Amino acid sequence: MEKRRFEKLGIDVSLLGFGCMRFPTGPDGKIDQILAEQMMDKAIAAGVNYIDTAYPYHGGESELFVGKVLKKYPRNSFYLATKLPCWHVNELADVDRLFNEQLSKLQVEYVDFYLMHAMNKGSWDKMVGLGVVKRLEELKAEGKIKYLGFSFHDAYETFEEIINYRDWDFCQIQLNYMDTEEQAGLKGYRLAEEKGIPLTIMEPIKGGSLANFANDIMDVFHAVKPGVSAASIALRYVATMPNILTVLSGMSTMEQVEDNLKTFINFEPMEEKEYQAIEKVKEIMNSRIQNGCTGCRYCMPCPFGVDIPGNFSVWNRYHMYQNYGVVGWQWENMGREGKQAKNCKECGKCEKACPQHLAIREDLKKVQADLDKKEMVLN
Repeated sequence: MEKRRFEKLGIDVSLLGFGCMRFPTGPDGKIDQILAEQMMDKAIAAGVNYIDTAYPYHGGESELFVGKVLKKYPRNSFYLATKLPCWHVNELADVDRLFNEQLSKLQVEYVDFYLMHAMNKGSWDKMVGLGVVKRLEELKAEGKIKYLGFSFHDAYETFEEIINYRDWDFCQIQLNYMDTEEQAGLKGYRLAEEKGIPLTIMEPIKGGSLANFANDIMDVFHAVKPGVSAASIALRYVATMPNILTVLSGMSTMEQVEDNLKTFINFEPMEEKEYQAIEKVKEIMNSRIQNGCTGCRYCMPCPFGVDIPGNFSVWNRYHMYQNYGVVGWQWENMGREGKQAKNCKECGKCEKACPQHLAIREDLKKVQADLDKKEMVLN
C-alpha cells in the first residue's frame, strides 16, 4: 500500500483512506455489519491505516460500528479520524460532552485526526466566538487529540480565512477533476501546499458519479489506459498531487474495496496522456449542459416559489452525469419545498430579468419532464 509521510506529522499514512459514510446497508437501512466488517478487514490487511468516520454518519451508528471493528486491532496500527459536529455546539461545554461521547462510542482513549466538521463562514464564526478552537487545542495538549484540523464546505475566501487562523496539522477539502473551481478547489490546494499543511481529500469520485460512465466516456479513458476503471482515474487524479496525505473513498461494496486496493497497492502517478483524456471527458460532459444558466439569480424571487437556478443546476448535472442518483436528493427535496419547475405559472417575469435571455418558461417544462423520468440509460 502506497504511504505518504509529512515531516509536519512524522507518521506514515496510507494514501487510500477508508471513508465510513457509505457502508453497505440492509433492507432496514442499518449497516450490514457482516459485509462492512469484511470490507474493513480486507482493506486493513492490505495496508490501509487511515479510517475516517464522523458523528452523524449512518444516523450516528458509524462510530459505534467502527469502534467495534477496530477494537480487535492494536491501537497503534491505525489512524482514526472523526469530527466534532459543530451544529450541535451551542456552548463551550458541548465540546467536551460530544467528544467524550465519541471516545466512548469508538472505544478509544484518543483520536488521531480530529476535525471541526463541515466548516463554512457561519459555523466558523460561531466556533471562534464560543472559544471552541482553543478548547480543542487544550484537548490536543492533553493527548486526547493527536492532530487537529477541519473539513470544509464553502467558498475559497472562507477557506483562506480559516486556514490562516492558526498552524493547522492538516485539513480536509472536497476535490475531484470536475470540481477544481468549486469550494476550496485547486486554489485552496495550492494555498495549503504553500503553508505546508497536508490535505485529506473527500469526494474524489464525486459521490460515485465519476465511477459509472457511458461507453463514450470509457472509450476515452481506455484509449490511453486499457482496462482502467473510471474510479481509478478519479482517485489517481487527486492522489498524484504531492500535498495529499490520504484520499478518502466511501466504499459500499467489496468490489469497490478490491478496485481501490488495486489502484493504491501498486500506485502509478497520473501520466500526461491521462490528464489530456480527463480534459476530453470534461469537454464531453460539459457539452451535455442543457442551458446556459449562470446562477446569477436575477430571475429570483419567483412569485410562485420556483427555485429557477436550482432547477437548471439539477437539470444540467442530471444530463452531464446521466445519473439520477447525482441529483435525486436535491430534486426530491425541492419537490417537498414546492420549488420544482412544475409550480411555474408562466408569468414571464423571470425572462424579462434574465441577462442571458434564456427561454426560462420552456426550459422549466423540459426540466420537469426530464427529471420525472428519474433515470438515464447509459449507452
